[in-house]
Amino acid sequence: AAPAAPAPAAPSGPAPVAGVDYQVIENGQPFQPVAGKIEVAEVFGYTCPHCANFDPILEAWAKRQPADVNLVLVPGAFGGYWTPYARAFYTAEALGVLPKTHAATFRAIHLERSLPVNANVGAAELAPFYAQYGVDAKRFADTFNSFGVEAKLNRARQFAARARIEGTPALVVAGKYTINADQYGFEKMLATAEWLVAQERGGAR
Repeated sequence: AAPAAPAPAAPSGPAPVAGVDYQVIENGQPFQPVAGKIEVAEVFGYTCPHCANFDPILEAWAKRQPADVNLVLVPGAFGGYWTPYARAFYTAEALGVLPKTHAATFRAIHLERSLPVNANVGAAELAPFYAQYGVDAKRFADTFNSFGVEAKLNRARQFAARARIEGTPALVVAGKYTINADQYGFEKMLATAEWLVAQERGGAR
């Protein structure tokens, strides 16, 4: 039998402080629980420039994590122009194109300025963008306006409300701890997340 992999080392440096570096969620639950995995959920918005900057940093971080860390993306559906893009996220997920469109959506909004940012964005305005990835316009519109996507939006709203998200990007570890957008930068947020993951891992033994 192969030897067991060594447990990941706990992050170095001073321990984050509850109420300062992160908030504890009473009776919190992961967004998409997976047995044997510690969830790190990002609440984000495609229209948020900070989220656009954070996305490649978070993706690179996730690739460096042990197999028991599960990154889950939760689009913020806070009303206004947030909601149509949260709806677009779940539409792309349902149609199987999210891996191709996720980073491209950030680019189209913030770099290329080819997608509109307003509260009235609908399927008709977004369909041409998704057509570049082989999505039929009618199928996109039907999915965008579907009950299934609406149900996922409601779950995302409830999760963000329970986690008391104050801004984006925000991280929620194991459904129990919220790390809101930090004045000290993205690396501090991720260091806090690693520390909380290590705590969860220790508590699971």
